[in-house]
Amino acid sequence: MTKSELIEALSSELNLPSCKTTEIVNSILDSMTDELVKGGNVEIRGFGSFTIREYGSYTGRNPKTGVKTLVKTKKLPFFKAGNALKEAVDASRIKKL
Repeated sequence: MTKSELIEALSSELNLPSCKTTEIVNSILDSMTDELVKGGNVEIRGFGSFTIREYGSYTGRNPKTGVKTLVKTKKLPFFKAGNALKEAVDASRIKKL
């Protein structure tokens, strides 16, 4: 599902104009992004949590040229699915079998 598909689904489910639904979705995503940028965590019970993981620098290799290069330290977002989401996905897998 893409962002526009999410907006469309919410708009039809809540009987709201798509421009209003777009504002709501953007506001939620912006709030989550701001919290992660500040170094915080975002937890949505039953769905999952977003955290920031820090990775140290290391020596990498350009796969095309083979030249070794230093990769700087970086922070990346990480998502961990909640139990309810895991169970829902697994239940759908079992139904397909």
